[in-house]
Amino acid sequence: MAAASFHARSNSLPTRSHPLVSEIDEQVCRLRQSQAASTSSSSIGHNLNGLQVVYDCVDQLFQLPTTQQAVINDQNELLDGSLRLLDLCNTARDALSQMKESVAELQSAIRRKQGGLEGETRKYLKSRKIVIKAVQKVLKGMENKKSTSSNNVETIAMLKEVESAVVEVLECLLTFICQSSSKPSSWSLITKLKRVSPVNENEFADVDASLKMNKSTEEVQVHLKSLQPRIQDLLEGVESLFRRLIKTRASILNIHNL
Repeated sequence: MAAASFHARSNSLPTRSHPLVSEIDEQVCRLRQSQAASTSSSSIGHNLNGLQVVYDCVDQLFQLPTTQQAVINDQNELLDGSLRLLDLCNTARDALSQMKESVAELQSAIRRKQGGLEGETRKYLKSRKIVIKAVQKVLKGMENKKSTSSNNVETIAMLKEVESAVVEVLECLLTFICQSSSKPSSWSLITKLKRVSPVNENEFADVDASLKMNKSTEEVQVHLKSLQPRIQDLLEGVESLFRRLIKTRASILNIHNL
């Protein structure tokens, strides 16, 4: 669905004359196809890395005199868009950092204690609730901020397309972070099948479920050990993307001084 939507938008853009624009177009299309195929943590991590490839091309695009001339006329709009991306990226980074800390604390508590972990479980789930509430607030605010570009300048239209792709990847990540376990009694067969499917697996939800269902300490540890490296991989991907966004924003600002 996402890939089809992308093609519909791409076809409305002017004929692209520079290979870099075509390369960015192709990379963004691949990202959306990947998102349509899977929402697993590994897929999201792959898409975050894919954005690095996109921004490699964007960096080269900003070196072109034609790009610099085009950006001058739409600089404020592009700067506003870059700020929105940085805010969204920062939200994802904060959420992942908080969950990384909470997972480490719960793992430490499990290693120290031989008895029950009711207090530590409540603390972890409370932290999850706070993170989910904050992320859901951001996601709700995004509903009214979907940007669509009707710009007829191919370079600006493509930069707006990249902006939309970044929003989609980060939105998918934030939704992934928010996904929690359902009550066991309400799980349908389809839901159960989706939960064990590699393309839909969610390590956050697995930990939540094991804690809420009072699973054994050993089972909780298994899920935590699975979640921990996923958080680290996603966090590194987000931090790398944040640095690229800062660089792109600087490029937009510097064009004004050329």
